[in-house]
This record gives sequence, structure tokens and C-alpha cells, in this order.
Amino acid sequence: MISAFLTGFFLGLSLIVAIGAQNAFVIRQGILGQHVFYVALFCAFSDAILISVGVVGVSFFLNHFISQNLNIIFGFSALWLSGYGVIRLSSVLKSNKNLEIEISSLKGLLPTISVAATLTFLNPHVYLDTMILIGSISQQFSGLYKFIFALGACTASFIFFFILAYGAKQLKPLMQQPFSWKILDSFIALIMFTIAFKLAAFGNWL
Repeated sequence: MISAFLTGFFLGLSLIVAIGAQNAFVIRQGILGQHVFYVALFCAFSDAILISVGVVGVSFFLNHFISQNLNIIFGFSALWLSGYGVIRLSSVLKSNKNLEIEISSLKGLLPTISVAATLTFLNPHVYLDTMILIGSISQQFSGLYKFIFALGACTASFIFFFILAYGAKQLKPLMQQPFSWKILDSFIALIMFTIAFKLAAFGNWL
């Protein structure tokens, strides 16, 4: 049970931890001290909904197909995660980036959440990561263990977004140093390759 939770937790954390448009917006709000709680809650809750739909939807609508093609799905998922790992390693080798947050005029809660919604739901990768990838990987678990796996992934989203939002002021100086990005990307790559290895073994590819 603990293994299922940790697998979901670290997979979910690895998929959302890279700084993209949504995460940069969360950091920006944290730096501004503007609607921090509501922005973090919205992003985390949105992730939890998509993850739940992925786990339940894949299980309910595609259960027969998946049961007949488990080895292929696990092999594909392992390759997918390995690809993420390679991208992160390439960032380690050439990382010279820093975090740039544009500080603009303050906005009300509704416009702020509207921006967060746009950055969340108009990003195609969020559906690939949460609904398809996490939903497919959840198929290695059954019954209560599948629920625990999903709970782990959802917990990762809540912890990540709230730490990101409230720790933004402390994070900005740190992440302006390229070496900090190398450490972060190395950690992501390690998690990706570890889970990919487990999936490949589970699908009898190793």
C-alpha cells in the first residue's frame, strides 16, 4: 500500500515539478503575495480532478483493451518517462537558465483564477500527463491500491503547489542560480528513470 502511494506521489511530483507557464504563474503570484492560497488551491484541485478522471476513466472505459495490451502500455509508458528523463538530463548539461517573473499590475481574484485556468486547461501536456500517463500507469494496481496510487499523485499536487506558492519569495533568489536548476533537473531525471525501469520490468521488457 505504501509502495502504491509513493509511486503515485513521486510520479505526480515529477510530472509537475518542472517550471512551465502554470508553475511560473504560481511563483509570480507568490512573489506578489496576491491570491496565493486560491491560486495554489485551484491548480492543485484541477490536477486532482484530472488525475481522478484519468485513473477512473481509463479503468472503466478502457479496462478490457488495457488488460489485453498491458505489456505494450507499460513499455510505452516506460519509454515516455525515459524521454522525460533524457530531457531533464539534457537540461543539466546545458542549464544556464534562470527564473524570470514579470511583475505586472495587481488583478482581482476572478481575473487571476481565469489566467490560472487558461494556463492549466489549455495546456495539452496536462491531459497527456494526468489523464493518459498517470491513468495508464495506475493499471498496475487494482482495487484499493489503485485508489491509494491516485491519492499519492493528488497529494503530490497539493503539496507542490502550496510549497511553490508560499515559498516563492525564498525560491526566487535560489532558482536564479543555474546550479540549482541542475540539482532539480537531476532529481527529476532520477525519479523518471527509476519509475521507467519498474514499468519496463513489470511489462516483461527487461
